[in-house]
This record gives sequence, C-alpha cells and structure tokens, in this order.
Amino acid sequence: MKLYLFTTLNIIMFFSACTGTKKTKAMDTQLNLNGTWELNYISGPRIAFDGLYPDKKPFITFDVANKKINGNTSCNNFNGPFKADGATIDFTSPLAMTRMFCQGEGEATFVKTLEKVTSWSIPEENTLNLIMGDIAVMRFSRMSR
Repeated sequence: MKLYLFTTLNIIMFFSACTGTKKTKAMDTQLNLNGTWELNYISGPRIAFDGLYPDKKPFITFDVANKKINGNTSCNNFNGPFKADGATIDFTSPLAMTRMFCQGEGEATFVKTLEKVTSWSIPEENTLNLIMGDIAVMRFSRMSR
C-alpha cells in the first residue's frame, strides 16, 4: 500500500513539474515583449509609411505581468488587455482610447491591423514582428529605456 501511494505521489509531482516548467518557459519568452516598441512598418495601406505617420509614429508598451498594453496610435492614446500563450497573441478585446480628431488614415490603419494580429516574434533583439497568419503585418523597434 505504501509503495502504491509513494509511486502515485511521485507521478503527480512529475507531471506537475512538467506543467509548471512549460508555463514558466512561455512566461519567460513573453517577458521579451516587455517594454515600449515604436512602429516602423505596417503592411496594407497604399500610402507610404511616412505619409501615414508624418508627425508621430505609433508605439505600444507591453506589461506582460499584468497582461496589459498601452500606447499611442500617432494621435490618440490607448490601453487595454491582451492575451498571449507562447507565440500566439490576441488584441481583440476592446481598447480604451481617447477620441481626439485625427487627420489621415494612420490611426484607423494601426488599430485595424492590430486587431488582425494572431502571433508575434522577436527575430532580433530590438525588433518585434506582429504577425497575421504567417505574414508580418507590423514591425516595431524597441525604444530605449
């Protein structure tokens, strides 16, 4: 009986440790998102990047521990939750946003593209790609701290 109980407890502890390690690795990977990132490329619009954002580039700040983002669309400030699991990411929860009048299509392009993002990667230390399917639709550079 004691041997059965001992074996069962060891199996439970083993699988608990494996699950915890997987979650810890995912969280460690997501910590790379922490910080502020400035947009330097966005796909889709027929207007050149500098034409979309002539005065101010959008940026996004990740707080991974609290699963929150905030930033600026080049015109209005925004904040809200995000969901991430490994390389998948979801920004579809409604974002709280200021409502100043914005010239041009830059803000709408940024928000619509952000909502379509399904995953992320950091191929280089200071580069963040936000990806839809298998296409990088937004690229950001890490802003200095």
